[in-house]
Amino acid sequence: MSTNDTQPASNFIRQIIANDLKENKNEGKVITRFPPEPNGYLHIGHAKSICLNFGIAAENNGRCNLRFDDTNPEKESDEYVQAIKRDVEWLGFEWSELHHASDYFEQLYSFAIQLIEQGQAYVDSLSAEQIREYRGTLTEPGKESPDRSRSIAENLDLFKRMRAGEFADGQYVLRAKIDMASPNINMRDPAIYRIRRVHHQRTGNDWCIYPMYDYTHCISDAIEGITHSLCTLEFEDHRPLYDWVLEQLKTPCHPQQIEFARLQLEYTIVSKRKLNQLVTEKHVHGWDDPRMPTIAGLRRAGFTPKSIRDFCERIGLTKQNSWIEMGVLEYCIREDLNDNAPRAMAVLQPLRIVIDNYPEVQTEQLEVGNHPQKPELGKRIVPFSKVILIEQDDFAEVPPPKFKRLIAGGEVRLRGAYVIQCNKVIKDADGNIIELRCSYDPDTLGKNPEGRKVKGVIHWVSEQHSYPAELRLYNRLFKVPSPDNEPNFLDAINPESLEVLSDCRVEASLAQPQPENRYQFERIGYFCFDAIDSIEGKLVFNRTVTLRDNWEKD
Repeated sequence: MSTNDTQPASNFIRQIIANDLKENKNEGKVITRFPPEPNGYLHIGHAKSICLNFGIAAENNGRCNLRFDDTNPEKESDEYVQAIKRDVEWLGFEWSELHHASDYFEQLYSFAIQLIEQGQAYVDSLSAEQIREYRGTLTEPGKESPDRSRSIAENLDLFKRMRAGEFADGQYVLRAKIDMASPNINMRDPAIYRIRRVHHQRTGNDWCIYPMYDYTHCISDAIEGITHSLCTLEFEDHRPLYDWVLEQLKTPCHPQQIEFARLQLEYTIVSKRKLNQLVTEKHVHGWDDPRMPTIAGLRRAGFTPKSIRDFCERIGLTKQNSWIEMGVLEYCIREDLNDNAPRAMAVLQPLRIVIDNYPEVQTEQLEVGNHPQKPELGKRIVPFSKVILIEQDDFAEVPPPKFKRLIAGGEVRLRGAYVIQCNKVIKDADGNIIELRCSYDPDTLGKNPEGRKVKGVIHWVSEQHSYPAELRLYNRLFKVPSPDNEPNFLDAINPESLEVLSDCRVEASLAQPQPENRYQFERIGYFCFDAIDSIEGKLVFNRTVTLRDNWEKD
């Protein structure tokens, strides 16, 4: 499958829209919308919907609106509104129009009056618990509320007094009058307005009644002229109500609702309630923690917009819910970063090497390519001096079989520099290796030594010219593929999801990285500069993904 964002694969939604255009439905227009509720940060599941709605519109020279479903003010805030805007733009999309459901509060109220006047809505005094009892079950029909027979005049009076604030929260609700015996429970006189004295982040205290989602959503779509209302499968049973409301109100525009399977990614959860719990109980370090499946978290981890768009295209669209392996998402970011991330050297656990035959005060400025397959990415300067640092694991006094790095008395090549030989191992009083004394072959810069073959190549940094850094090695937040299926999802948190290495050193070219700069640290993995937590004298890099899939399979 192409990853260049230019050849989207066919799917059933694209086929439906192609047929609609062929038949000139909706006057040949395609208008979609992405309608999040601002009660949390967007996650990877939302990314699928974003790519679909904005992508479908772009492919057909149409329009896609961003609309905030802000009808539940208890859980909503402007912080989430701004975060959602940032995420949509960061993913590479631009909305045609920006709306809020609260823009339509007056119209929604007027439409509710219309339903009452048509005898299709009534004010009910049953409590929430009583309404549940009256609703019935999947096998038994519900029973009608005693208030269902109120007169139109009485319903109008009560509803206007609800708006005026005369009644307590929960004292009344407005319900659609449909069919209490319907096999679809969503059609058994659903509530369409409730009383809530809650400050709204946009309308303040102007309203004390708020419309319900199922009532608001379809009317908002109609007002905006949406042609194709794309949503996930859990709304399939709500489609008859969506259509019923618009049919009773006889709106000029009647959008077509089409459902698709939501994204279920292994080793993650996407419930906003549970994500919020992770944040508020401090199991993670915020909504943008790189272990979170939020777009903000993925961004801070170093995922690119292209990799996420590629992932959403690869998994495709179906009408059947299924689980996607985390490895698919990791493959997409590896492929992108392997092609585009510049290379650099970082030493995680430094071991000091003194090169005895290298001049004391000399420093060489070595030119090293930024990418082995892309010379157009240029070169960088890497200082080389008498004292360098290598990984502790790259030296073995007693090497295991097939060890191709530095050993006592052996040689190894330093990436982009010289061949060195270990002549002496220095230990502390406890027998720990603290330093190696080596020599270098000055004739091996960019060429092989005469008469001998050196197999191993290791990375390094100049002690004098390198910079201190903290490397955060992130792993999957959960240790089981389906944490949602656990009795308590918190028990499935992976205790090894984060390892912090605070005494690392990075090469001199990384002295002033820019926010979200991404690198392949050679032989280690892909990392992203964390501008949020970096301070003067301590750079912070987050591991995006390892060089290859080394996750233990169950």
